[in-house]
Amino acid sequence: MTGRPEILFPLFAGLETLDGVGPKTAQLLTQSGTEAPRDVLFGLPYAVIDRRRRDTIQGADLPSTLTVEVTVGAHRPARNKGGAYRVHVEDAQTEFQLVFFHARGDYLKKVLPQGARRVVSGKLELFDGMAQMVHPDHMLPVESAGDIPEFEPVYHLTQGVTQKTAYKAARSALARAPKLAEWIDPSQIGREQWPNWFDAVTAAHNPLGADDVSPHAPARARLAYDEFFAHQVTLALARQRERKARGIVSVATGRLQSRVLADLPYKPTGAQMRAIDQITEDMASDARMNRLLQGDVGAGKTLVAFMALLVSVEAGGQGVMMAPTEILARQHLEGLRPLAESAGIVLEILTGRDKGAERRAKLEALQQGNIHILVGTHAVFQSDVAFRDLRLAIVDEQHRFGVRQRMELSEKGQGADVLVMTATPIPRSLALAQYGDMDVSVLDEKPPGRKPVKTAVISTERMQEVIAHLQRAIDEGRQCYWVCPLVDESEVSDLTAAEERFKRLRAVLGEGVVGLVHGQMPPADKDAAMKAFQEGQTKVLVATTVIEVGVNVPNASIMVIERAEIFGLAQLHQLRGRVGRGEADSTCLLMYQPPLTDGGRKRLEILRETEDGFRISETDLEMRGAGDLIGTAQSGLPKFRIADIERQAGLMATAQTDARALLAKDPKLTSDRGRAVRVLLWMMRQDQAIRLISVG
Repeated sequence: MTGRPEILFPLFAGLETLDGVGPKTAQLLTQSGTEAPRDVLFGLPYAVIDRRRRDTIQGADLPSTLTVEVTVGAHRPARNKGGAYRVHVEDAQTEFQLVFFHARGDYLKKVLPQGARRVVSGKLELFDGMAQMVHPDHMLPVESAGDIPEFEPVYHLTQGVTQKTAYKAARSALARAPKLAEWIDPSQIGREQWPNWFDAVTAAHNPLGADDVSPHAPARARLAYDEFFAHQVTLALARQRERKARGIVSVATGRLQSRVLADLPYKPTGAQMRAIDQITEDMASDARMNRLLQGDVGAGKTLVAFMALLVSVEAGGQGVMMAPTEILARQHLEGLRPLAESAGIVLEILTGRDKGAERRAKLEALQQGNIHILVGTHAVFQSDVAFRDLRLAIVDEQHRFGVRQRMELSEKGQGADVLVMTATPIPRSLALAQYGDMDVSVLDEKPPGRKPVKTAVISTERMQEVIAHLQRAIDEGRQCYWVCPLVDESEVSDLTAAEERFKRLRAVLGEGVVGLVHGQMPPADKDAAMKAFQEGQTKVLVATTVIEVGVNVPNASIMVIERAEIFGLAQLHQLRGRVGRGEADSTCLLMYQPPLTDGGRKRLEILRETEDGFRISETDLEMRGAGDLIGTAQSGLPKFRIADIERQAGLMATAQTDARALLAKDPKLTSDRGRAVRVLLWMMRQDQAIRLISVG
């Protein structure tokens, strides 16, 4: 499969091969991301205008777009420059006016000669009791009125391109749409009663009413599914390739796991046990594990991760756990230490700070197999770091760890199983789009003993009360986070907001009580400020959102979030999860600047109602859309032209199941359906997938 199949050539020709598209229009389209007739074909209309002809405008609900045959009457030119030029017309039952501004009278007299029959189509409105059609869209002699479509599709326009041009280009792209072999599973087509691809794309550009432009119209649902399916086939090919890279068989003996479970002061939740079983099973197979462990704040991911690491040690090998920052790596170390002591194994940390003799000693111990579990930052990936027998790599908190990075990780060729952990509950549809090549375990129960966090919504006008409340809490020996917003993208203002708040609180609460952390600080200062707070030297930590991920201070029981209305829901939920980790009752104060918009109020209320991260993220998705939820730029989310991740989540799940089933039967895509899928991948520009097939 060397290059694009010939049947698709017309769809990838130059834009100027389309009717009505000259060099200038082609340039405008290219700038907006439309590069070939294929893109015009996938730019479906978003609305439809009913231009069916009627005898009279009598009885129509105005304003509306109407098409009617009329006899042209008297012309009344404008009295002043730029005024209204009016033409009286009569249909079968009544009369109305055509109105033109900045009109050229001689032109209008030629197009609309008095006494002639014309078909006019346009928006008709009542103005001072008189029905008027201002600048009709069409005015044609009766014999050429067949050119007016009965239902006219309305396209999203690029600046400088008119509806007429867009319509013409779409017709022309449609004329070269090829008839393609079917790539969707026949039983799926039958169940949904979907048309074939050619009929679907034809129907989508010829809507016969509002229902036909809704995402649930059969033609549209089918085309959306094609996009999801092409994307999921790409992910499934990546997954197949990873699994084919022989995994290491690591069979648990339970020897170490049972010690840890016996020492735990609580019983693991059902969800934790389920995840541990799934991971243990994956690690015992010879296919490589590529699993996502999704758990809400405080759902007990650390225990599950440690149990997985123990499988690799029980099987005679080593495990590594990677965190994005040094401070998080140290925190994992603290969290795992008591568990490692129960199991009686050697746990060590490696970060960029390790230098000289100490670093050499650690590397030596790692290579000898004397370190069982290593916690570290990406320093673990440096070329001089060698394990004796690495069996499992756990990657923490990586939205920033897309399919491509996972493939690189596997290309280190060690065949180690991979577990990615995230504390951000991602709605299922997004998890499928972003992590569709992975198997997913979800921790959706809270371990016993975690206290709920009381959440209150409060106006910034009550700042004094909040500070007084804080003073009392500090006197009782409690600690507090105070989060300042990133006011805008320029880091300067983020800094000033945090520094101003820091100065104000320090003035009220006293020197040495308040610490400050923000994105501009050198890493060493940041670590020092975090450490002083962790050790309880400072009682209040003023911070921008750098504290969002991971940091654990059990004694902190108050979280104040300023301007909460400008944060994302998921982010607020993450921040709130920083408190409620110790013995004390915890509070989260969401401070907003009035007046609140309806959306802002609704978002803060859902936080007050629930601590269920999945429910919160579903609401977030409905309210903000997928791109915002994970920051489109770094989300690794594909750009779909027709499909809508938020409204068609069910289709995404079906596409994943189908893509995996197809590759299980036809891993090289050589069957008839497999070959049809190759054409789909070329049409959808899934270059990565095409490379995977050609090397596979």
